[in-house]
Amino acid sequence: MLSRCDLIKGGAVALLTLSIQGAWAQETRMNLFKIVTIKDEIVVGLSAQELQALGGNDASAVAHALAQKGDLTVWQYNVHRGPNGELQQAPTVKIGLLANASLRVEPYTTPYQIVPHP
Repeated sequence: MLSRCDLIKGGAVALLTLSIQGAWAQETRMNLFKIVTIKDEIVVGLSAQELQALGGNDASAVAHALAQKGDLTVWQYNVHRGPNGELQQAPTVKIGLLANASLRVEPYTTPYQIVPHP
C-alpha cells in the first residue's frame, strides 16, 4: 500500500513533468502568417522568440519589421503528410520577403498540426 508521502511525491513528479512539457510546447509553438503579395499568397511561420526579436507577437509586428528593415528571412510553410500519414503544416523552404512586394500580413490558422522549423 502506498503511503501518503509516496502519493505526494508521485503527484509532484507528474506535475513537474506536465509543466516541463507545457513549457516545451510553448517554446516550440509556431505562429503562422499569410503574406499577401501582388502575385500570390504564402504562409510563413515564426517562433515566439523570432516574433519577440521583431518587436511584437502579432501580424502588425511582422508587417512593421518588414517595412522598417526592407526584407525578412522566414520559413515558408505548406501542408504535407507527416510520418504517420496525417496532414500537417510543415516548413518547406527558407525564403526572403521584400517589403515592396508585400501588400498585407495576416494571422493564419490551420486545422493541421504545425511542425516547428529548424
